[in-house]
Amino acid sequence: MERQRQERIALNLASVQQRIAAAAAQAGRDPNSVRLIAVTKYVRVEEIAALCACGCTDLGESRPQSLWEKSQELRAFHRAAEFYEPRWHLIGHLQRNKVERTLPLTHLIHSADSLRLVREIESAASRIGRTIDLLLEVNVSQDASKHGFALQELQEVPPELRTAKNLRVRGFMAMAGLHSDDTQVRREFSRLRELRDCWQHNGYAEAAELSMGMSGDFELAIAEGATMVRIGSALFDGIET
Repeated sequence: MERQRQERIALNLASVQQRIAAAAAQAGRDPNSVRLIAVTKYVRVEEIAALCACGCTDLGESRPQSLWEKSQELRAFHRAAEFYEPRWHLIGHLQRNKVERTLPLTHLIHSADSLRLVREIESAASRIGRTIDLLLEVNVSQDASKHGFALQELQEVPPELRTAKNLRVRGFMAMAGLHSDDTQVRREFSRLRELRDCWQHNGYAEAAELSMGMSGDFELAIAEGATMVRIGSALFDGIET
């Protein structure tokens, strides 16, 4: 059973990687310019470890509590099975009262969705003596149910981000609208790319990352410049969780 699970996950990963490479090639891009973030929501530690053993070590979790629990479980599992050490990405909403516990475990926060949250991250990072990398989440679909900055809020780099000492804005994250068709999805993703380009033109060169695209639309995101795609279901297809 364990061998079958490992083989199925390896096949799924290879298929996703091939699709990423094909989408990048069609867009005239280097496939290595797109990083796969494996979304492990609802996935057991055994499947996560199997994925890491295949070399996919950037893992994304939507809930801070799940990230805390799975990072601990995976460390315990590591003592019993050899696999590559993962890098955790928080891709879902982060409440301010969960910031301090989340920061030490997280390689990159994708979901900094307000200046209020950014200030709390900066404060907590200072207290623990770390510099935190993050992405600003932008509500490109203008969906009232989604978190994130409005595009007009970020047309200029907020002064407090230029002067922050304990955080680095590495780029932007967005999700396409739930009911957007392919044309709308591409338009929404292109808005995020244009925002990134504007920041870089205005001297914020380190804000280069674009985290956009999931299992159903990552090829469209790559066509519009995604540097990170967040994929879960396609990696664990056929695995009982």
